[in-house]
Formats: sequence, C-alpha cells, structure tokens
Amino acid sequence: MADNYESWGRFPKVSQRIIPLSWRHEPLPLPDDAAIPILVQGVGRSYGDVCLNDGGVIFSARGLNRYIHFDAETGRLCCEAGVTLADILTLCVPQGWFLSTTPGTKFVTIGGAIANDVHGKNHHRAGTFGNHVVQFELLRSNGERLLCSSDSNPQLFAATLGGLGLTGLITWAEIQLKPIAHRAIQAETIQFYDLEEFFTLSVESDAPYEYTMAWVDCNSQGRSFGRGIFFRGNHIAAEDAPKTWKVSKRTLTMPMDLPGFALNRHSVAAFNFLFYHQQSQKSVTKLVDYNPFFYPLDAVLRWNRLYGKQGFLQYQCVVPYTDHRIIAAIIQKIVDSGMGSFLAVLKTFGQVASPGMLSFPKAGVTLALDFPIKGAQTFELLEYLDDMVVEANGRVYPCKDARMSPKNFKHYYPQWETFAQQVDPSFSSSFWRRVTR
Repeated sequence: MADNYESWGRFPKVSQRIIPLSWRHEPLPLPDDAAIPILVQGVGRSYGDVCLNDGGVIFSARGLNRYIHFDAETGRLCCEAGVTLADILTLCVPQGWFLSTTPGTKFVTIGGAIANDVHGKNHHRAGTFGNHVVQFELLRSNGERLLCSSDSNPQLFAATLGGLGLTGLITWAEIQLKPIAHRAIQAETIQFYDLEEFFTLSVESDAPYEYTMAWVDCNSQGRSFGRGIFFRGNHIAAEDAPKTWKVSKRTLTMPMDLPGFALNRHSVAAFNFLFYHQQSQKSVTKLVDYNPFFYPLDAVLRWNRLYGKQGFLQYQCVVPYTDHRIIAAIIQKIVDSGMGSFLAVLKTFGQVASPGMLSFPKAGVTLALDFPIKGAQTFELLEYLDDMVVEANGRVYPCKDARMSPKNFKHYYPQWETFAQQVDPSFSSSFWRRVTR
C-alpha cells in the first residue's frame, strides 16, 4: 500500500511504504530487509518529521481504534492506541468526564498524544498528557510485549512518554480522565496592550483559572508591539449548568491549497488587526462549548491548506520565565523579519514536572508560531530564533519541528543519549536520523 501520509506541516516531502495495522494481538509485519527502518503513525497531526520515515516503512495505527474498558465511576479509560481524542470525548463527556489535559486539536490519537507528551491550556495545574497515563502495552520489534507504568518497566515508560514513537508500538493505553458537571466552559477573553500586561494577567489567572493562554500579534510595532488577547476559563459547576444547551456541529473544509502569495506580510497584518479588534470591550465573559474553547481550528478541516502546497513550519519554544525580555526579543525579531505569524500562541508553563525523558514542557514561557515556507529566509529566521533559545537555556518542541540542527537538539535535550538506549533498534524516523547524525 503506497501513500505519502504527510505531516500536518506538509514538509518535508518523503517517500515511504504504508502498512496498516488492524489487531493489537498480531505481531508487527516487519519488512524482509532488517535494515529498513520502521515507525508507527497515528493520523499524522505532528507538524514536522517525527511522524515521517523517508525510505522506510510506516505502520498506520488508524485501525487500532477499539475501546477496551471504561469505568464511568472512576474515569479510567483503556483503549487501543489509534483511538482519537475526539472519539474519547464523544464517549466520555456525556458521562461526566473530560480529558485531564488536551492539545489544541482533538484529531490526534492517544498513541500520538503519549509519544509527543502533549500539553494544553492547563499545564500550570495538570502538567502534560503523560502525567495522566496509568499504563500501556509496548510491542517491540523482537516480539516482546511489555507492560509499562511507573512501577513496571519504568525506564521504558519514561522513554515512551514524549519518546516520539521510537521505543516500539503502543498497542493500548490506560489513562485517567477528570470529572466535569457539564460540557460548557465559563470563558473570558481580555485584550492586553503589551507583553507586561500579558505576564500580569498570567500571574493573576493561574490560581483561579484552570485554563489560560493568549494569542499575540507578531506583526504590530511601536505602541502596539506585544498586544494580544488573553483567554481563560473553567469548567462550570453543576449548579451553574444551563437547562438547555445547543451544540453546533457545523464544520468547514478548506477546499484547496491557497497560492503561495496569499499569506504575506500585508494579509497577515490585516488578519491580526481584525482578530485583535473583534470585540468592542476590553473584557468579555460568556458560556461557550468546550469545542470552540479548546479546539477552534478543528472547525476548519484541512486548514493546513491555507499555507499552500509548499507547506509551513511551526516553531514552538519554551524559555525561562525569569526574564520577560527574552520573549520580547524573540517577538521583535519576528516583527523585524516581516514574516509574522497569524497563529501565534503565548502561554506560561507551570512547575508540574513532565514524566518523559524527552518531554518538551518545563517551567517558563512558551511561544508557538506558524510560518509559511518562503524559501531560505524562513529557515534563516528560525535558525536565528534557535540561537536565541539556546542562549536563554530554553528548548524547541520536536513534535513541531522539521529543521532543527543536531547541535541544537543535543543542547536542548542533553539526556538524549540516555533516551537512545531505550530506542527500539528497528525503529527510526526522519527526525531522529536528522538530529542524531
């Protein structure tokens, strides 16, 4: 079965053979040539090449999509690795349970969420996805099936959480959900005028609000530099639940690839201006459904086509919280480059330790941005940002990377050699070969 199975950023372009998996009890259908590298992919929502295997074999886990057990009293869910977060929400929300933490899209598999140890708007409270994984089964290329938890095979457990799919195939996983009274979120959106106001809002919001994040305008200069919109919210209490609630199921689909010139400095600046001024008041509070609060981009299917056939690069870094000038300098560099992102997310990470060896989050400030690929200038900008992150003792998120250098990867993740000892010898990826060469 031949299929390119692109990453979400649609870069780099690769050639790989796809083999679908159907049953968790079956052995891996390994290629005859043991030198051909193998990798497992969920639904390909990683932005870069951690989910790609150029010249190798991709085992598609989309067929491993069965529930195994759900305890509606305790919120313990056990399912195969190809079950998506969207599937889990459909099952569990009507029964009063929600994901303990969730990324900005629900169209990822539970295996992918573990492999990239994803995080969400509540990191300051709940940490990463891996903090809520109870156990999983790991199928190695030699046929071993290992039960992994904090007590059983703890080294492999830690290596697999955030391990980029390199330790073997997760066949099934058990996670802990969190109780909720209703699907609605009490949400507040606040305009902030500069980065100092963002940091003030972050500090005052961490205790009373479970979910916080911000959009920041990476195009504005002068008096408008660092402006944005702060989002914060909580699940509503049972006594505040509305008697009726209408859920919109309407979605749009991006029908085609936009031409490369469509996203430029002027169009991005216009979008940012309109987005910032979308509300007439500085602060607006209202009840919203969990879907637009957590997953606004999921309402536009195939939204990655906005960037055209050439694709785009996402860049997410985290730097220490202690010096606000670091984030200001990074945003200033982006503004000066003229390549401002219209999907720019700014958030603080809390002190909850991530359990994985290569997990990305650590206490600090994280900035995530999308850049349409405009040739060498795009890569040169991101190299410059890398230098700034290295100097600040920060790190870049592998799940969203398609171009970081081996030198910088090893600086961001000095524990990589300890992790490498847990990598399955038959597993590899385009990312892993790039950063360890």
